[in-house]
Amino acid sequence: MANTHPAIAKMLEHYALNSKEESVDALREILQEIVLLGLYEGGFFKEAAFYGGTALRILHGLPRFSEDLDFSLLQENPSFDLRIYEKSLSETLLSFGFDVKIEMKEKTAESAVQSAFLKGNTVEHLLSINAPKNILQSIHKDQIIKIKFEVDTEPPLHFQTHSVLRLVPRPYSITAMTLPSLFAGKMHALLCRSWGTRPKGRDWYDLVWYIAHKTPLDIQHLNARLEQSCKWFEAQKQNLPERLTKESLITLLNTRIEHLDIAKAKNDVRPFIKEMAELELWSEVFFKQIIHDIAIEA
Repeated sequence: MANTHPAIAKMLEHYALNSKEESVDALREILQEIVLLGLYEGGFFKEAAFYGGTALRILHGLPRFSEDLDFSLLQENPSFDLRIYEKSLSETLLSFGFDVKIEMKEKTAESAVQSAFLKGNTVEHLLSINAPKNILQSIHKDQIIKIKFEVDTEPPLHFQTHSVLRLVPRPYSITAMTLPSLFAGKMHALLCRSWGTRPKGRDWYDLVWYIAHKTPLDIQHLNARLEQSCKWFEAQKQNLPERLTKESLITLLNTRIEHLDIAKAKNDVRPFIKEMAELELWSEVFFKQIIHDIAIEA
């Protein structure tokens, strides 16, 4: 690994590079961690918290890969500008041998979310992590690896945060939502995301994880999210209760489960997991049974 930074070589010990998919997933996660480091070194976590599926994967060991990085400002700030962190991100990535392009997406007046994309040549960066030659040859020379990160500048509040110390690729600290508040964000997605014909099975996979790990649900933060918006129930012209209880939550979840295409949900999550046996029991009955085990944070 002559051309691989020693810290990256250490991170690679946790990955198998036996296929194109495994190699690209490893590269993506390493880049995600370096983005987090770069944001920390720019002071980003003084005003924002990490949340979402990738937070659950990186900080808590969720056994599925996740593509995007999601952040919430700690306080509403419509004038927030993500571009001030571009220099820190670029310099940190370059210090580990990754020369990537960062594209800031122009924020529209209607959206409270600021977005950016990190883009780099897949083969070039797989070379940086010493991917096997046969895998490099299987990837088109112009293929791009892309990581999206988003910041909610007008977030629903009442969430809880904590500081998480990370030691690789070098020591740094992340402000992240606590597990109960992360669960509330996922529950909002389960209740409110508009699927169309493509249900997001990853949401349901994460639900199983939270329940299996006995994570209590931050109902206060969930209520704050629901007060801000709930697209699916709004489209159904169905009113939500002013304040959720466990009983009313189960009723709402049952409604969504009854509209869930289980086969399509499984197809959505398969590319992101290794153990397909985890999906064998998925059914309407399965989900309606496990939601009774949801614990509400006191």
